[in-house]
Amino acid sequence: MLTVGIDLAAEAARTAVAWLDWSGGRARLVRVVVGADDDVIVEAVMGASKAGIDCPLGWPDRFVDFVTAHRAGHVQVPEGLVGRTWRRDLALRVTDQVVHRQTGLTPLSVSADRIGHATMRCAALLAELARRGRPVDRRGRGAVVEVYPAACLKRWGLPYRGYKRAANLAELDRLVDRLLEAAPWLGLGEYEPLCRASDDATDAVVSALAARASARGLVTVPAAEQEGTAGTEGWIALPTTPLDRLVADA
Repeated sequence: MLTVGIDLAAEAARTAVAWLDWSGGRARLVRVVVGADDDVIVEAVMGASKAGIDCPLGWPDRFVDFVTAHRAGHVQVPEGLVGRTWRRDLALRVTDQVVHRQTGLTPLSVSADRIGHATMRCAALLAELARRGRPVDRRGRGAVVEVYPAACLKRWGLPYRGYKRAANLAELDRLVDRLLEAAPWLGLGEYEPLCRASDDATDAVVSALAARASARGLVTVPAAEQEGTAGTEGWIALPTTPLDRLVADA
């Protein structure tokens, strides 16, 4: 099995893609591209068994309804709600709120934060995949699943904060050490120095690990009442088992 992890940014410069080959009870990092453009991403997904994308796959349904109502001049604040309380469902998707309840982490708001720029790019990528015959189910079924590296790392008992940006290379180095200790079956090979130098590369590797968890059914899925919303907003798949289960019985 080949899984791909995509740490998606609005522009290629901060976008990384990682390819993990799974065989013989091991996972081997066979390629990493930092500065990945749209062509690299699309080809990676097309060639993978499963791809994990670290980016929202959609916007909150209530935000979309709100913008539509605003355009027509018919915005109404829900009765009895004030301030951020009524804006919460505009800023956070159902899956974001579920992730917060389950992990204590709050994903960036796709409608109220700069990650919206990356999601615009993601929307175009999903459309291109559909044109190539690989439509994406935003609930995580099929070729692509939405992932959240920080939440994955936390669930696997690994450092999940403080390793971003050049000023925190010591923490990134520590994260890679801990990851390799926890997953001795994971080989970073010639790309290990890159993972220690680039948090984008490391997040792409974590996203590829999360894609493997999804492919094996070892992640959270929407409840019956969340199915419809997840199909439009997207669904963050959280690991439900220890890291070693990714290779158990492989």
